Amino acid sequence: MRINLLAQFIGLLDELTHHDDVVSEFERLLDGYGFEYYGVIRQPKPHEDPMSLVLAGRWPPKWPENYIRKKYIVTDPTILYLGHAHVGYRWRDSIAAFKPNPHRKRMERMLVDARNHGLEDGYIFPVHGRRGLLGTIMLGGKAVDLQPAEMGLFEGVATRLFWKLLNIVDPTLCTALSGDPAIHLTRREMEALNYLADGMTSHEIARVLSISNHTVDWYMNGIQEKLKAKNRHHAVALSFRLGLVS
Repeated sequence: MRINLLAQFIGLLDELTHHDDVVSEFERLLDGYGFEYYGVIRQPKPHEDPMSLVLAGRWPPKWPENYIRKKYIVTDPTILYLGHAHVGYRWRDSIAAFKPNPHRKRMERMLVDARNHGLEDGYIFPVHGRRGLLGTIMLGGKAVDLQPAEMGLFEGVATRLFWKLLNIVDPTLCTALSGDPAIHLTRREMEALNYLADGMTSHEIARVLSISNHTVDWYMNGIQEKLKAKNRHHAVALSFRLGLVS
């Protein structure tokens, strides 16, 4: 039975330590289910190129370039529906949620374009963490019917696969997103960090928070230590990367 492939992969995943081995076994699982294409992607911010956040993937030729060129990320119903989803869902079910949407025609054209590239149907499995939506696992190609039990197992696979690949690709970020207490910032540190990200100087931050420059510097040193930042500029860059500020 196909469902045995999922159980086998989950058992094997803990034993794998190299990116290529994880990807190879995952692709073997997908081949067994009939999925031709997939993507394991960190959740992008509005200004970020989603392809720069890919942990692993296999797409039809020229589809990623086409997707970016036509700015489909702003009209893709399978992605827009992520804001409403807590569990995995089928692509074709997502468009139904946007019946009254004024951009529905553009969404439909995007799906037609996807089908023309070989992405006829598929599934999205969101991965959530303590800071909300962290990433997605996309499976697609020819239409594949998953049973409820398989959907549940694929959700487990998606979550474990995402964290596994993220830990291999960027262990520091993985630790931060998974809730390492060493990255926990106090309320005052978060306030100071946000003002720093806005371009304020220590003197300006001190005035806004009604504290001394020395206290601001003390907060900044604590932030840099927790983020393992080399300096304040590096701390700001890391804070955006980790989603601490936006």
